[in-house]
Amino acid sequence: MAPEAALSLALNHLLASEPWARERLAPFAGETIELRAPLVPALRFAIAQDGRLAPAAEGASSLVVRLGPEAPAAALRGEEHLLRAVEVQGNAKLASEVLFLARHLRWDAEEDLSKVVGDVAAHRLAATARTLVAWHADAARRLAEGILEYAVEDAGLLARRDELAAISDAHARLRDGLERLEKRIEWLER
Repeated sequence: MAPEAALSLALNHLLASEPWARERLAPFAGETIELRAPLVPALRFAIAQDGRLAPAAEGASSLVVRLGPEAPAAALRGEEHLLRAVEVQGNAKLASEVLFLARHLRWDAEEDLSKVVGDVAAHRLAATARTLVAWHADAARRLAEGILEYAVEDAGLLARRDELAAISDAHARLRDGLERLEKRIEWLER
C-alpha cells in the first residue's frame, strides 16, 4: 500500500468521526494538499466533494505544507512549538482550514478500541496507556533534573540563578563605580 493511501485511510477515519471537519474541507473539493517532511517522500492528497481525502496524482498543489527538520523535537515540546516548525505555501484559506483541523481534530483511540475489545477493557487499556505515558514523562523530567543538579552542584559546569544575579549586581556596581571615577578624573584634569 502506498504511503498516501495508508495516510489517507487514517485521516479519513478521523474525518469520518467528526462531520464538522469534513464540512470545513468540502468547499475546497478538487484542490490538492502536498505534505513534505525530511527523509520522507512528498505525500499528495486531493480533497473530495464530501471533504474526505484521496491520494493525488502528480501535478501542481494548491497547498504545500513543509515540516522542518526540527519538527519531531518541536512536537515533543508542544503544539505551539510544532506550528513554528511548519512552513505553509499556497492557498491561504485552505492553509487556515488545514491548520485549524491540525489543532482541533483529535483521535479518540479509546472509542475505536472499545469497538474491538468492549467499553470496559478499552477504558482500562487507555488508562494504563495514559499512566505509562505519564510515568515516562515523569522519568524524563527527573532525569533532566538530575543531570541539571549534577551540572550545577557537583561538576560546577553551570551557575545557579542567584549566583548569576549576584555577579550581575556586582558587575553593575563596578560599571557605575568606573563611570564615576572617569568623571572625577575628567573633572580633575580640567
